[in-house]
Amino acid sequence: MLPTFLTEIPSDPDGFDASNPDDWLTWFVGVPLRVILIVAIGSIALALLRRVIRRVTDHIADGTPSLRSARLKGLGQTEVGSALLRANPLANARRAARARTIGSVLRSAANIIIGTTVVLMVLAELGLNIGPFLASAGIAGVALGFGAQSLVKDFLSGTFMLLEDQYGVGDVVDFGEVVGTVEEVALRVTKVRAGDGTLWYVRNGEILRTGNLTQEWGRAVVEVRVAYWADVAQVRSVLLQAAEGVRADPVLGVSVMEPPEVLGIEELTAEAMLLKVQIKTQAAQQWEVGRALRAAVREALEDARIPLAGAQQVVVLDHSPAERDDDGSRSAGRSAARGAAAAAAVRKPGAAGPA
Repeated sequence: MLPTFLTEIPSDPDGFDASNPDDWLTWFVGVPLRVILIVAIGSIALALLRRVIRRVTDHIADGTPSLRSARLKGLGQTEVGSALLRANPLANARRAARARTIGSVLRSAANIIIGTTVVLMVLAELGLNIGPFLASAGIAGVALGFGAQSLVKDFLSGTFMLLEDQYGVGDVVDFGEVVGTVEEVALRVTKVRAGDGTLWYVRNGEILRTGNLTQEWGRAVVEVRVAYWADVAQVRSVLLQAAEGVRADPVLGVSVMEPPEVLGIEELTAEAMLLKVQIKTQAAQQWEVGRALRAAVREALEDARIPLAGAQQVVVLDHSPAERDDDGSRSAGRSAARGAAAAAAVRKPGAAGPA
């Protein structure tokens, strides 16, 4: 069975004159013109939709609204507006990755929907029965849904992850078994670079929990264990001075968001007391501030002659053969004196503690 647009061309020479332009025009304004209009309208609609999607996602990625009033139009061109847009580079990178990924998905969906619609309309104009195609597409969709459940789960999880802004490129995340820096975010998988350089490909549908270590703000926490007989007030004062020194640093001080805190005794044992000093920092700066804080705490405790727990405890074991005097008796007195001298030599000068 021939398509309709071919059967519309009369095969009878008396009904159709190939040399007559009117006959060609009559045939052309039928099915061929409708097919051309369907393809043209579909192409124009697809181009406009892709342009709108690209424009909106670009504005979201750049941090500027797509629809701005005349009063707000020049805000982003001022120094204050530019500074606000560049205030958080990690947030900007995460927003840009999220916007471009969602834009890519929307453009792909628009291509599939409009392209499929145009093809089915053209087939209907050509006189073909599209009922079997629609039925086959429905059956194939059901089969694909059952057979690719994990793939659909990955895509849905990736979509919600992007919309909820759980993490983005440059974030340090904890997925349970994988801890590292996010290098690429897609709808199906997320690429995470571990500390040892291993690049992990994590399927979004398998991520049960996400710990984002670099979102909004962080906290540098240093635990200090000192001897249980140390003066708590003095220790807290020394720790606070060390933290204030880090806060006053011209480079690291910019990352400090709040005054440092020295918590009370968190743990008390027969050997030591545990105190904590913490500083609230900007996102992804807690590790650098924490390293500087540990160095400052060590120097401050050394200057104040406050030993860390265990620094003053020395155990000397003398396994040398027992010495005997000329009369054959053990010289226990000399062995005890030698052990005491060794302990005194090992003990740090000026260390506090019981004799």
